[in-house]
Amino acid sequence: MKAALISLGSISSRWIVDELKKKFDTVDAIDVTELEVRLGERGDAILYKGKPLPSYDCIYARGSFRYATLLRAISALRSKESYMPLRPASFTIGHDKVLSHLKFQENNIPQPKTHLVATVEGGKHLIKEASFPIIMKMPSGTHGKGVMLADSQESASSLIDTLALLKQPFLIQEYIDTDGVDYRCIVVGEEVVASMKRTAGKGEKRANIHSGGKGEKIILDEKIKKVAIAAARACGLDICAVDILPSLKGPLVLEVNLSPGLQGITGVTGINVAEKIAKYLFEQTEAFKGIRKEEMLKQLQPEQEIHGALDFRGNRILLPEVVTMASKIREDDEVILKAKKGKVEIEKVGKREKVKE
Repeated sequence: MKAALISLGSISSRWIVDELKKKFDTVDAIDVTELEVRLGERGDAILYKGKPLPSYDCIYARGSFRYATLLRAISALRSKESYMPLRPASFTIGHDKVLSHLKFQENNIPQPKTHLVATVEGGKHLIKEASFPIIMKMPSGTHGKGVMLADSQESASSLIDTLALLKQPFLIQEYIDTDGVDYRCIVVGEEVVASMKRTAGKGEKRANIHSGGKGEKIILDEKIKKVAIAAARACGLDICAVDILPSLKGPLVLEVNLSPGLQGITGVTGINVAEKIAKYLFEQTEAFKGIRKEEMLKQLQPEQEIHGALDFRGNRILLPEVVTMASKIREDDEVILKAKKGKVEIEKVGKREKVKE
């Protein structure tokens, strides 16, 4: 089987590629910055370094919010022929805090109270009744960037004036006092494969490792694990990180991360998260291929054409497995092959005689 990992080439991505190579026959590391999508005229085309992107059994796409639209387009075009752990819509949902909070709301997933504000007037009216401190955020951003703390109405008002210069909506969120602690959960399929407790550095409220936070191994209770898995499902993600705040109300989901770093959590827990991801991708790809074969066979009729790419082994052609299944030709069958330029015919004529010893 063939797999591809689309990413910016981080250390975490390289770890995943190394683990994928232990399970898949072929693994390609694709630089997301070298991809483009062409639509119209002769249909769609995904190009990598100016050439058509090959076919893969599995494509795992990772990348920052800057590439969300591109990755969504690629996933939409390839999701029917390749197993992809992130649904096409998840790239815009997971990279937009408004959309992800809406998904949490739709699926009854606990989260901090959050307000979406579009104007200066709306924001200043809201903070008149707010209990301080409050959190103010930009809709997009990662690693805690774009997150601001206002400890008074005056500071909140100043931040609103600054945010207004960007001419886009912003979020005002209730502040949950956790002593600078949150939980990072890595969800793979229906399991939280690794988790850590993150504590903010001195003078910081953000617990992100990128913001100076420190991590330590923690064993989460089943309720928190279920909330993390539910948040991933709500956003269409088979693989992701979920950040959760402990509170008196219970666990509250802060956000999902489509392309989590693995260095911190691997070092803290001693768990080979990259290996867990690769194993899951391999198993799901096998299952995906089985489903596709069944669907194709149901559609096959006598003399019906099968369209697709051929797999070459040097100068030899390896036919798609669905052709073998549909034709019911077996290894001990006698066949006649007719070949000419641009055409190959295979006809079963009987059973091959066994050679007597």
